[in-house]
Amino acid sequence: MISFIRTLCFCLPLLAGNAAAQQAARDQLVQFAEGLETFSAQFEQRVIGTDGVVEDQSDGQVWLSQPHYIRWEYGGDFPELVVADGLQIWIYDEMLEQVTIKPQSDFAADSPLSVISNIEKLDEQFEVREAGDSDGLLLLELRSKNEEAEFERVLLGLQNNELRLMTMEDAFGLRTEIRFDQLQRNTPLDASLFTFVPPEGVDVLGALEAGGN
Repeated sequence: MISFIRTLCFCLPLLAGNAAAQQAARDQLVQFAEGLETFSAQFEQRVIGTDGVVEDQSDGQVWLSQPHYIRWEYGGDFPELVVADGLQIWIYDEMLEQVTIKPQSDFAADSPLSVISNIEKLDEQFEVREAGDSDGLLLLELRSKNEEAEFERVLLGLQNNELRLMTMEDAFGLRTEIRFDQLQRNTPLDASLFTFVPPEGVDVLGALEAGGN
């Protein structure tokens, strides 16, 4: 049996190296968020069941403008548009010809992308754990302190001070994985990206927040 001292001597360099890598994950997130005004990227999204089978797959574009504006455009066979305008979230399902309106305040605190806008509140909103590396990405695990959060666990993958991966897992083990590509940082974005007017004739569910469109 290997003695305790030999084991300790063997493990200490590994632990030191691992700690350095883990620290770099959070450092990269801070570097990515620091001074960030706008962000846009192409993305690929997969929804993976508890059995590891991909249940849904789509791609599209995302735009973010500080402090509260986000736009997701999903393409493919089931196009969908999600716009957060600072007061409400508009979800437009083209196939169903239906728009759903939800208060943005209900989702802002535990949204994974909220860490980009409120990096100083990272530890206030989430339990943060360094999660090593995978496929060249440094991983940071977030668990919301809000018991009613939609996602139980979030993994952020970073590389070269850029957010490349966002994986969200709910209480039932359903996992949503989003990989970002062609990232652009602090490029001017048209304000019209973050406004939405329901197309004529579609069903609208929900009510506007005070001050909304």
